[in-house]
Amino acid sequence: MARETWAYREVAVESKADPRTGRLRIQPVPGQAYATTLRVQCSRALLDTGRYPPGTRFLLSAKLTDRLGGQPFLYAWHGDPVDVMSAARLKRFIEERRRLRI
Repeated sequence: MARETWAYREVAVESKADPRTGRLRIQPVPGQAYATTLRVQCSRALLDTGRYPPGTRFLLSAKLTDRLGGQPFLYAWHGDPVDVMSAARLKRFIEERRRLRI
């Protein structure tokens, strides 16, 4: 099956400790079109604390999907290159894509 590139969008995510379990998880950064509670399925390499400390922010190419009618989640292909974002770059990214109310 071919990868539908038109369905993928750039999403800023960060690694954070889950308050219930204490384990690291990847979640969208606030200020985007996606809720911060939305699950993100991506490469497990992003959770490697030896390479990336907790709180590291990444830029992913992800699409919103669900599996057989289940809960929606963001899916990022595991083979994409890892793109770590600095604080300044994240701020610019969020400002460019801010959803404004009318």
